[in-house]
Amino acid sequence: MILHVDHISLKGSYSSRFLHRKLRFRLIAPPSFRKGGKDFPVLLMNDGQDYTALGLEKTLTRAYAQKNISPFLYVGLETDEHRMHEYGTASTADYKGRGEKAGLYARFITEEFIPFLKKEFRASPLKEDWVYCGMSLGGLSAFDIVFNRPHLFGKAGVFSGSFWWRKKAFTKKDPEDRSRIVLDMVKEGTYSPHLKFWFQCGTFDEKADRNQNGIIDSIDDTLDLIRELELKGYAYPGQITYVEIEGGKHDLPTWAKIFPDFLKWAFGHREAH
Repeated sequence: MILHVDHISLKGSYSSRFLHRKLRFRLIAPPSFRKGGKDFPVLLMNDGQDYTALGLEKTLTRAYAQKNISPFLYVGLETDEHRMHEYGTASTADYKGRGEKAGLYARFITEEFIPFLKKEFRASPLKEDWVYCGMSLGGLSAFDIVFNRPHLFGKAGVFSGSFWWRKKAFTKKDPEDRSRIVLDMVKEGTYSPHLKFWFQCGTFDEKADRNQNGIIDSIDDTLDLIRELELKGYAYPGQITYVEIEGGKHDLPTWAKIFPDFLKWAFGHREAH
């Protein structure tokens, strides 16, 4: 009998000293992981509890079978009632006090969890091999952590990112809307030439249009962030990829449909190091 392995899967938990709780995670590895020896690139994902709803078992299995996609580890971190406290921007909570533990979550990711993965699961030591992604508020969190810790990451993927996250309530007297936290975060941050960003929005992500310019806020906020990244020195297209899905919604089915394309962007045709 010939054994055929589609993927290797395990679930576990990590006790964080920063967050004072256990965080559950799921790790999926390609069949070649069994052979030992080599280190693997990593896809880290927020909102890992949506693994099944996103259909990722089938998506990852198909990706592992494609010769034009390099084998990688998928690690999904689950969240729960802590989500609105731990996801956000590490530098500051939003004007309603949400995301007040985002700084601690960033320290958990970078000082505890990543070293753990490198030690226990042959996760690559190369920053270029690390991709961090998330949806909605989880996407904001992933972008924030990657942008501010480029020594640990090579790419960030954001699906319908919550880039509306702001220091104060929106007012029409602020036409540039600089209260959105990510804009000044990028402006005041450092350019890292190796970083690449992937953004996705759907034309039906929402209906809100706070500045009444005919473009929904989700798309507006993402495009404004892209412009800010361009001012910092990132090339669009090139270092920045933007995917707008006609009819796409702020939901799991939309994100599940585009996820295979995201994986090709993240791990397809990787250059030798």
